[in-house]
Amino acid sequence: MRRTQIRSVLAGLTLGVGVSVALTATALAQAKIQIGCTATSDCASAMVAVDEGIFRKHGLDVEMTPIAINSNIPAAILSNSIQVGGPTSTVFLQAVDGGLDLVAIAGASVMSPTSNTAIAAFVRNGITIKEPKDFIGKKVGAPGLNAFLHVLFVKWLVEKGVDPKSVNFVEVTFPTMADIIKSGGVDAVLTAEPFVTRMINAGIGSVGVRYGAELGRTDPIIFYAASRDWAEKNAAIVKKFREAIAEAAIIVNIDREKASASIAKFTKQPLELVKATPPNQSEPNLKPQNLGWWIEVMSSQKMLQSKLDTTKLVLN
Repeated sequence: MRRTQIRSVLAGLTLGVGVSVALTATALAQAKIQIGCTATSDCASAMVAVDEGIFRKHGLDVEMTPIAINSNIPAAILSNSIQVGGPTSTVFLQAVDGGLDLVAIAGASVMSPTSNTAIAAFVRNGITIKEPKDFIGKKVGAPGLNAFLHVLFVKWLVEKGVDPKSVNFVEVTFPTMADIIKSGGVDAVLTAEPFVTRMINAGIGSVGVRYGAELGRTDPIIFYAASRDWAEKNAAIVKKFREAIAEAAIIVNIDREKASASIAKFTKQPLELVKATPPNQSEPNLKPQNLGWWIEVMSSQKMLQSKLDTTKLVLN
C-alpha cells in the first residue's frame, strides 16, 4: 500500500513538473508584444519580422502599432500600451534625462549616405529658400519637437550660423504634411523619403535643403527601447526579440522587395513609391558609445540637464 502511494505521489510530481514546464514554454511561445513606431522605414526590421513570420518562429506574438508623433513613444511605453517602441535617439535621451527609466534593447536604423540624402526640408510653393538664413522667421513643421529630424536640422542651422530661435517650429505628423503644406499652414516641413517624392509629385513645393546629406553622419536614428523594469523581468523574451530583429535586419538590407512590401503595409504608403526609395540601413547591434555624438549635440542645444552614462542606456 505504501509502495502504491509512493508511486502515486511520484506520478503526481512528474505530472506537475511536466505541466509547469509546458505552461512556461507556452507562455514564452505566446509572449505578446506591441511595438510602437512612426510611419517611416526606420522600424523596417520589426515590420519584416512580423510579415515574414520571424517573430513567430522565435516564439513571440508581435503586433506593430502606429504612433503619430515620435515624442509620444516614451509615454506609450511607460503606460504599457506598447511594450517596445522605436524612439529616435534624441527622444529617447531626453526622456531618460527627464527621469523615465527606459533602456535600449536593440538597434533599428542608422544614418548612412543613402538615408542622409533622403532627409530634407521641404518648402511649399511661394516660399524661396536659397540659403540657411532664409529660414529665419519661417514656420517649419517637424514630426516631433526635439525628435531626430528636428534636432538634426537645428544642428545644421547652428553650423550655418543661424540662430534656431529665429525659426518657428511646430509639430506636424508625417501623414498630414502634404495637406498642411498645400494649405499654407506651414512654410516648410522636416521630412524624408518617401514623403519628399510624394509631395514633389503632387506639385505642392520643392526641396529647400537636404540637410542630412550636408551633415553626413553615421549615428543611430531609431532603436528599439523598453522600460527597464519590463526588459529585466523579460530577459528571455528580449533575447528572442534581439535574435528576430537581427535576422530581419539582413532582409531589410538586401531584399528590397520584401522590405518595401512591409514598409508600405505599415506606413500606408503606395508600394511603388516606397520601392523607389531604399529603406534606412538596418543595424541591430547598438553599443553605448554609439549614443555619444547625440549626447554631445543635445547638450550643446541645452536639451539635456544631466550627464548621462551611456553604459546604463543600453541593456547588456
